[in-house]
Amino acid sequence: MKPSRRQETNLDGRAFDLNIEKILENWETYHAVREVIANAIDEEVLTGTKPMRIYKEGETWHIQDFGRGLKYEHLTQKENDEKLKDPRVIGKFGIGLKDALATFDRRRVGVVLRSKHGDIRIGKSEKHGFKDLITLHAYVDPPSDPNLVGTDVILSGCREADIEKAKDLFLRFSGERIVEDTKDGQVLATRKGAARIYVNGVKVAEEENFLFSYNITSINKAIKHALNRERTNVGRTAYTDRVKAILLASKDRAVADALVDDLKGFESGALHDELKWTDVSVHACRILNSAEKVVFFTPGELVTAAGVVEKARGDGYRIVTVPDNIRDKIKGMADIAGEPIRDLGQFQHEWNESFQFRFVAEKELTAKERRIFQATSAILSLGGGRPKAVKDIRVSETMRMNPVSFQEAEGLWEPSTGRIIIKRSALKSLVSYAGTLLHEVGHARSGAPDVSEAFEEVLTRIIGTVTSNAMETGN
Repeated sequence: MKPSRRQETNLDGRAFDLNIEKILENWETYHAVREVIANAIDEEVLTGTKPMRIYKEGETWHIQDFGRGLKYEHLTQKENDEKLKDPRVIGKFGIGLKDALATFDRRRVGVVLRSKHGDIRIGKSEKHGFKDLITLHAYVDPPSDPNLVGTDVILSGCREADIEKAKDLFLRFSGERIVEDTKDGQVLATRKGAARIYVNGVKVAEEENFLFSYNITSINKAIKHALNRERTNVGRTAYTDRVKAILLASKDRAVADALVDDLKGFESGALHDELKWTDVSVHACRILNSAEKVVFFTPGELVTAAGVVEKARGDGYRIVTVPDNIRDKIKGMADIAGEPIRDLGQFQHEWNESFQFRFVAEKELTAKERRIFQATSAILSLGGGRPKAVKDIRVSETMRMNPVSFQEAEGLWEPSTGRIIIKRSALKSLVSYAGTLLHEVGHARSGAPDVSEAFEEVLTRIIGTVTSNAMETGN
């Protein structure tokens, strides 16, 4: 059925005054088509019926749902309790359809709304009791198809470009891929061009510097207040909290990978805007840490702890670079699985905890190494003697990591076992071995760590004792 374009009072059917003279003059045809599509999608959601469809028949376009069917009462502008209570729907106040009808009239697009409850056309007539006022009216006729399921909106004189432009405002027609579905909405892979913000599947804004597009399904007061009749150009302040909530509810590795990879741009200032939200960056690190073997380093640590970086890489860990402020936030934090986030300090701790010494017996040393190791008693004597706490002195091929230098230590004092352990590489010279041995004797005597006043004081006394004894013996 082709809709007519009857303009004045020569219309059949009951006249329903829409109380519209001129409204939203900046609306284009595609804005009106958008409202019709939104109503069809809402009816589909509310009734659980099969998907609405948009198709062309001859020179007319059809936008059809399979719900309960439009009644003329729905043209009354009022809050729709059913839609207000359902967070999934798009329309709320019954304004959109009237706006659409007025726009179709102004843009000279013919429209017929058909359902089992009646056929509705639009035209202009004088307002009842006021002959000088001409307003838009809906004319209601008996249904041309009493068995019609749902509502069929038929448009004539509507360009295909307007249909496509309207469809592109809806997520279901946009072709955007859903990366992850969360309780607050969906993370979408951004198409070519600006990222998009959708609310319940309808585009409300674009973002030039967002990494992802988003479909917000958990609507707060800020969004409700910001959603205007245009449903476009909603300000960022209205949806920032919801976008953050979507990302913070995310657990998908693909999302975390993209966010963390984007952190590479922090030094050049090329970050996407989501990564400027610290809590989002931290959450991405938490997801990634739970999903794969990673170690988080700052750019400075890549230089100062180059040895640790190579150890981590050699052990099969992926190296991820993060800014200092993110490193400070994740330090000591657990990932989404409850495991410690692996930064430089945590990697060192885990490496040392899993470490096993490979001790070398004296008979396995080279002749030169044996001669140097056999000088142990003489070196200890020069330094003031062997401390009572030292029960054993061993040589190992491997050594735990030094927490200060980020390298394998040359020596180690183990208070729990009473052992001084010297890395085999220290036996390359008497100077190297003697210095390492006496350094660990200093720890055994002071019971204090490196760079502490107590340790420095004991080490100074050892140096003085060695010097004095050497001078007295003429060595």
